[in-house]
Amino acid sequence: MPPSPSLALVAKIKVQLKLAIARLRMVQKRDEALAKQQRRVMAQLLEVGKVDSALIRVENIIRSDIITELHEILELYCELLIARAGLLEAPTCDPGLEEAVKSIIYAAPKTEIKELQQVRILLAEKFGKEFVHQAMENVDGKVSEKVVKKLSVTPPKPELVTGYLEEIAKAYGVNWPRKQQDLGDPPDFLGDDDDDENPSGGQAQKNLEAPLLATDPNNAEVEARAELSKATPPKSFAPSSPLHVNPPSPSTDNVHPKVTLNSLELKPAKRTGNVGVVKKAAESKGGIADGIPDVDELAKRFAALKR
Repeated sequence: MPPSPSLALVAKIKVQLKLAIARLRMVQKRDEALAKQQRRVMAQLLEVGKVDSALIRVENIIRSDIITELHEILELYCELLIARAGLLEAPTCDPGLEEAVKSIIYAAPKTEIKELQQVRILLAEKFGKEFVHQAMENVDGKVSEKVVKKLSVTPPKPELVTGYLEEIAKAYGVNWPRKQQDLGDPPDFLGDDDDDENPSGGQAQKNLEAPLLATDPNNAEVEARAELSKATPPKSFAPSSPLHVNPPSPSTDNVHPKVTLNSLELKPAKRTGNVGVVKKAAESKGGIADGIPDVDELAKRFAALKR
Protein backbone atom coordinates (compact mmCIF):
# COMPACT_ATOMS: atom_id res chain seq x y z
CA MET A 1 0.00 0.00 0.00
CA PRO A 2 1.59 3.34 -1.02
CA PRO A 3 2.03 5.95 1.74
CA SER A 4 -0.46 8.76 2.06
CA PRO A 5 0.32 12.07 0.30
CA SER A 6 0.78 13.75 3.67
CA LEU A 7 3.45 11.28 4.81
CA ALA A 8 5.26 11.52 1.46
CA LEU A 9 5.26 15.32 1.72
CA VAL A 10 6.62 15.18 5.26
CA ALA A 11 9.41 12.88 4.09
CA LYS A 12 10.34 15.37 1.36
CA ILE A 13 10.37 18.19 3.90
CA LYS A 14 12.74 16.23 6.16
CA VAL A 15 15.15 15.60 3.28
CA GLN A 16 15.18 19.27 2.28
CA LEU A 17 15.63 20.33 5.92
CA LYS A 18 18.76 18.17 6.21
CA LEU A 19 20.13 19.61 2.98
CA ALA A 20 19.37 23.13 4.21
CA ILE A 21 21.24 22.49 7.48
CA ALA A 22 24.31 21.28 5.58
CA ARG A 23 24.20 24.31 3.29
CA LEU A 24 23.76 26.73 6.21
CA ARG A 25 26.79 25.32 8.01
CA MET A 26 28.93 25.54 4.89
CA VAL A 27 27.92 29.17 4.28
CA GLN A 28 28.66 30.05 7.90
CA LYS A 29 32.21 28.68 7.63
CA ARG A 30 32.75 30.59 4.38
CA ASP A 31 31.50 33.86 5.88
CA GLU A 32 33.65 33.42 9.00
CA ALA A 33 36.77 32.97 6.87
CA LEU A 34 35.94 36.09 4.85
CA ALA A 35 35.22 38.05 8.02
CA LYS A 36 38.70 37.23 9.40
CA GLN A 37 40.31 38.62 6.24
CA GLN A 38 38.18 41.76 6.41
CA ARG A 39 39.05 42.30 10.07
CA ARG A 40 42.73 42.08 9.25
CA VAL A 41 42.28 44.75 6.58
CA MET A 42 40.42 46.97 9.08
CA ALA A 43 43.29 46.64 11.54
CA GLN A 44 45.76 47.71 8.84
CA LEU A 45 43.63 50.75 8.00
CA LEU A 46 43.48 51.77 11.64
CA GLU A 47 47.22 51.32 12.02
CA VAL A 48 48.03 53.68 9.12
CA GLY A 49 45.44 56.22 10.31
CA LYS A 50 42.74 55.74 7.63
CA VAL A 51 39.89 55.93 10.12
CA ASP A 52 37.28 57.30 7.70
CA SER A 53 37.78 54.39 5.31
CA ALA A 54 37.61 51.92 8.20
CA LEU A 55 34.36 53.44 9.50
CA ILE A 56 32.70 52.82 6.12
CA ARG A 57 34.13 49.38 5.40
CA VAL A 58 33.41 48.01 8.86
CA GLU A 59 29.68 48.14 8.06
CA ASN A 60 30.22 45.24 5.66
CA ILE A 61 31.67 43.20 8.52
CA ILE A 62 28.72 44.09 10.75
CA ARG A 63 26.24 43.07 8.06
CA SER A 64 28.11 39.81 7.47
CA ASP A 65 27.96 39.01 11.19
CA ILE A 66 24.24 39.75 11.25
CA ILE A 67 23.62 37.36 8.35
CA THR A 68 25.74 34.69 10.07
CA GLU A 69 23.66 35.04 13.24
CA LEU A 70 20.50 34.76 11.11
CA HIS A 71 21.79 31.55 9.53
CA GLU A 72 22.47 30.12 13.00
CA ILE A 73 18.87 30.84 14.05
CA LEU A 74 17.44 29.28 10.88
CA GLU A 75 19.65 26.22 11.37
CA LEU A 76 18.19 25.74 14.86
CA TYR A 77 14.67 26.02 13.47
CA CYS A 78 15.44 23.39 10.82
CA GLU A 79 16.78 21.03 13.50
CA LEU A 80 13.64 21.66 15.55
CA LEU A 81 11.38 20.70 12.63
CA ILE A 82 13.37 17.50 12.07
CA ALA A 83 13.12 16.59 15.73
CA ARG A 84 9.37 17.21 15.73
CA ALA A 85 8.66 15.85 12.26
CA GLY A 86 5.81 13.76 13.61
CA LEU A 87 3.82 16.93 14.33
CA LEU A 88 4.04 17.92 10.66
CA GLU A 89 1.69 15.08 9.73
CA ALA A 90 -1.26 16.98 11.21
CA PRO A 91 -3.50 18.87 8.73
CA THR A 92 -2.87 22.18 10.55
CA CYS A 93 0.32 23.62 11.95
CA ASP A 94 0.97 22.62 15.54
CA PRO A 95 1.42 25.59 17.95
CA GLY A 96 4.80 24.16 18.96
CA LEU A 97 6.03 24.45 15.36
CA GLU A 98 4.29 27.65 14.32
CA GLU A 99 7.17 30.00 15.18
CA ALA A 100 9.77 27.84 13.42
CA VAL A 101 7.62 27.24 10.32
CA LYS A 102 6.59 30.88 9.90
CA SER A 103 10.11 32.15 10.56
CA ILE A 104 11.51 29.88 7.83
CA ILE A 105 8.75 30.92 5.40
CA TYR A 106 9.42 34.60 6.22
CA ALA A 107 13.21 34.45 5.89
CA ALA A 108 13.73 31.94 3.06
CA PRO A 109 13.10 34.34 0.11
CA LYS A 110 15.52 36.87 1.62
CA THR A 111 18.48 34.48 1.89
CA GLU A 112 20.81 32.83 -0.61
CA ILE A 113 20.08 29.30 0.63
CA LYS A 114 18.23 27.52 -2.20
CA GLU A 115 17.52 24.46 -0.07
CA LEU A 116 15.71 26.70 2.40
CA GLN A 117 13.57 28.07 -0.41
CA GLN A 118 12.62 24.51 -1.37
CA VAL A 119 11.59 23.92 2.25
CA ARG A 120 9.38 27.00 2.00
CA ILE A 121 7.70 25.67 -1.14
CA LEU A 122 6.98 22.33 0.53
CA LEU A 123 5.63 24.02 3.66
CA ALA A 124 3.38 26.19 1.51
CA GLU A 125 2.09 23.05 -0.19
CA LYS A 126 1.49 21.49 3.21
CA PHE A 127 -0.31 24.35 5.01
CA GLY A 128 -1.76 26.40 2.14
CA LYS A 129 -1.31 29.83 0.59
CA GLU A 130 -3.26 31.66 3.29
CA PHE A 131 -0.86 30.36 5.93
CA VAL A 132 2.11 31.55 3.84
CA HIS A 133 0.51 34.99 3.39
CA GLN A 134 0.07 35.35 7.15
CA ALA A 135 3.69 34.36 7.71
CA MET A 136 5.04 36.78 5.10
CA GLU A 137 3.01 39.68 6.51
CA ASN A 138 3.59 38.54 10.10
CA VAL A 139 -0.05 39.26 10.88
CA ASP A 140 -0.20 37.39 14.18
CA GLY A 141 3.39 38.21 15.20
CA LYS A 142 4.46 34.55 15.28
CA VAL A 143 7.67 35.21 13.32
CA SER A 144 10.66 35.42 15.63
CA GLU A 145 11.60 38.98 16.58
CA LYS A 146 15.27 38.14 16.12
CA VAL A 147 14.65 37.01 12.54
CA VAL A 148 12.71 40.19 11.74
CA LYS A 149 15.45 42.33 13.29
CA LYS A 150 18.27 40.55 11.46
CA LEU A 151 16.49 40.98 8.11
CA SER A 152 15.67 44.66 8.63
CA VAL A 153 17.72 46.94 6.36
CA THR A 154 18.82 49.68 8.74
CA PRO A 155 22.25 51.29 9.06
CA PRO A 156 24.18 50.28 12.18
CA LYS A 157 24.35 52.69 15.09
CA PRO A 158 27.53 54.75 15.53
CA GLU A 159 28.11 53.09 18.91
CA LEU A 160 28.09 49.66 17.26
CA VAL A 161 30.52 50.78 14.54
CA THR A 162 32.91 52.25 17.10
CA GLY A 163 32.63 49.16 19.27
CA TYR A 164 33.52 46.92 16.32
CA LEU A 165 36.58 48.99 15.48
CA GLU A 166 37.72 48.96 19.11
CA GLU A 167 37.39 45.17 19.29
CA ILE A 168 39.28 44.73 16.00
CA ALA A 169 42.05 47.06 17.17
CA LYS A 170 42.28 45.22 20.49
CA ALA A 171 42.43 41.80 18.79
CA TYR A 172 45.26 42.83 16.43
CA GLY A 173 47.19 44.98 18.92
CA VAL A 174 46.55 48.33 17.23
CA ASN A 175 46.63 51.50 19.32
CA TRP A 176 43.16 52.86 18.47
CA PRO A 177 41.73 55.20 19.60
CA ARG A 178 45.14 56.81 19.91
CA LYS A 179 46.20 56.91 23.54
CA GLN A 180 48.99 59.17 24.71
CA GLN A 181 51.65 57.40 26.70
CA ASP A 182 52.14 58.67 30.23
CA LEU A 183 55.85 59.42 30.64
CA GLY A 184 55.50 60.35 34.31
CA ASP A 185 56.75 63.42 36.13
CA PRO A 186 59.99 65.02 34.90
CA PRO A 187 63.05 64.41 37.09
CA ASP A 188 64.03 67.11 39.56
CA PHE A 189 67.59 68.22 38.81
CA LEU A 190 67.46 71.27 41.08
CA GLY A 191 69.85 70.80 43.97
CA ASP A 192 70.87 72.84 46.98
CA ASP A 193 73.03 75.94 46.89
CA ASP A 194 76.14 74.09 48.00
CA ASP A 195 77.13 72.96 44.50
CA ASP A 196 80.82 72.88 45.44
CA GLU A 197 80.28 70.43 48.24
CA ASN A 198 78.06 68.15 46.13
CA PRO A 199 79.94 66.83 43.08
CA SER A 200 76.96 64.85 41.77
CA GLY A 201 75.36 67.72 39.83
CA GLY A 202 73.03 68.90 42.58
CA GLN A 203 71.37 65.59 43.33
CA ALA A 204 71.24 64.66 46.98
CA GLN A 205 73.09 61.56 48.05
CA LYS A 206 71.84 59.55 50.96
CA ASN A 207 74.26 57.99 53.37
CA LEU A 208 73.51 54.38 53.87
CA GLU A 209 73.34 53.38 57.46
CA ALA A 210 75.36 50.41 58.52
CA PRO A 211 73.28 47.34 59.34
CA LEU A 212 72.84 46.47 62.95
CA LEU A 213 74.84 43.47 64.05
CA ALA A 214 73.20 40.98 66.33
CA THR A 215 75.32 40.31 69.39
CA ASP A 216 73.08 37.94 71.27
CA PRO A 217 72.17 34.76 69.29
CA ASN A 218 68.96 34.31 71.28
CA ASN A 219 67.73 37.80 70.41
CA ALA A 220 68.71 37.23 66.79
CA GLU A 221 66.64 34.06 66.65
CA VAL A 222 63.62 35.87 68.16
CA GLU A 223 63.93 38.69 65.64
CA ALA A 224 64.24 36.18 62.81
CA ARG A 225 61.03 34.45 63.93
CA ALA A 226 59.23 37.81 64.13
CA GLU A 227 60.32 38.77 60.62
CA LEU A 228 59.34 35.35 59.33
CA SER A 229 55.85 35.69 60.83
CA LYS A 230 55.41 39.04 59.05
CA ALA A 231 56.51 37.67 55.70
CA THR A 232 53.80 37.24 53.05
CA PRO A 233 53.81 33.90 51.22
CA PRO A 234 54.03 34.04 47.42
CA LYS A 235 50.86 33.78 45.36
CA SER A 236 52.04 30.57 43.71
CA PHE A 237 52.34 28.87 47.12
CA ALA A 238 48.57 28.42 47.58
CA PRO A 239 46.58 26.24 45.16
CA SER A 240 44.89 28.16 42.37
CA SER A 241 41.11 28.43 42.26
CA PRO A 242 39.41 25.80 40.06
CA LEU A 243 36.80 28.37 38.97
CA HIS A 244 37.53 30.04 35.62
CA VAL A 245 35.12 32.64 34.23
CA ASN A 246 35.11 33.20 30.46
CA PRO A 247 32.86 35.89 28.94
CA PRO A 248 30.52 34.93 26.07
CA SER A 249 31.53 35.52 22.48
CA PRO A 250 30.83 39.02 21.14
CA SER A 251 27.86 39.52 18.82
CA THR A 252 26.13 42.40 17.05
CA ASP A 253 23.79 42.78 20.03
CA ASN A 254 26.61 42.75 22.59
CA VAL A 255 29.97 43.89 21.26
CA HIS A 256 31.68 44.05 24.67
CA PRO A 257 30.37 41.00 26.61
CA LYS A 258 30.90 41.02 30.38
CA VAL A 259 30.18 38.58 33.20
CA THR A 260 28.84 40.16 36.40
CA LEU A 261 27.98 38.74 39.81
CA ASN A 262 26.05 40.99 42.21
CA SER A 263 26.97 44.07 40.12
CA LEU A 264 30.66 43.03 40.27
CA GLU A 265 32.43 42.37 36.97
CA LEU A 266 34.19 39.00 36.81
CA LYS A 267 37.28 38.78 34.64
CA PRO A 268 38.91 35.58 33.31
CA ALA A 269 41.80 34.37 35.42
CA LYS A 270 45.24 34.84 33.90
CA ARG A 271 47.63 31.95 34.12
CA THR A 272 51.15 32.83 35.07
CA GLY A 273 54.01 31.50 33.00
CA ASN A 274 55.93 29.92 35.91
CA VAL A 275 53.14 27.63 37.07
CA GLY A 276 54.44 24.70 35.08
CA VAL A 277 57.99 25.30 36.30
CA VAL A 278 56.91 25.35 39.94
CA LYS A 279 54.80 22.24 39.41
CA LYS A 280 57.63 20.33 37.77
CA ALA A 281 60.08 21.37 40.49
CA ALA A 282 57.68 20.22 43.20
CA GLU A 283 57.14 16.88 41.44
CA SER A 284 60.86 16.28 41.04
CA LYS A 285 61.43 16.88 44.78
CA GLY A 286 58.71 14.44 45.75
CA GLY A 287 56.11 16.97 47.02
CA ILE A 288 55.72 20.46 48.48
CA ALA A 289 56.64 19.49 52.04
CA ASP A 290 59.98 18.02 50.96
CA GLY A 291 61.16 21.20 49.21
CA ILE A 292 60.18 23.83 51.88
CA PRO A 293 62.27 24.12 55.10
CA ASP A 294 60.55 24.36 58.44
CA VAL A 295 60.37 27.44 60.67
CA ASP A 296 63.31 26.50 62.89
CA GLU A 297 65.64 26.07 59.94
CA LEU A 298 64.60 29.42 58.44
CA ALA A 299 65.15 31.12 61.82
CA LYS A 300 68.66 29.72 62.00
CA ARG A 301 69.37 30.97 58.48
CA PHE A 302 68.20 34.50 59.37
CA ALA A 303 70.37 34.46 62.50
CA ALA A 304 73.38 33.31 60.51
CA LEU A 305 72.88 36.04 57.91
CA LYS A 306 72.74 38.77 60.55
CA ARG A 307 75.98 37.77 62.17
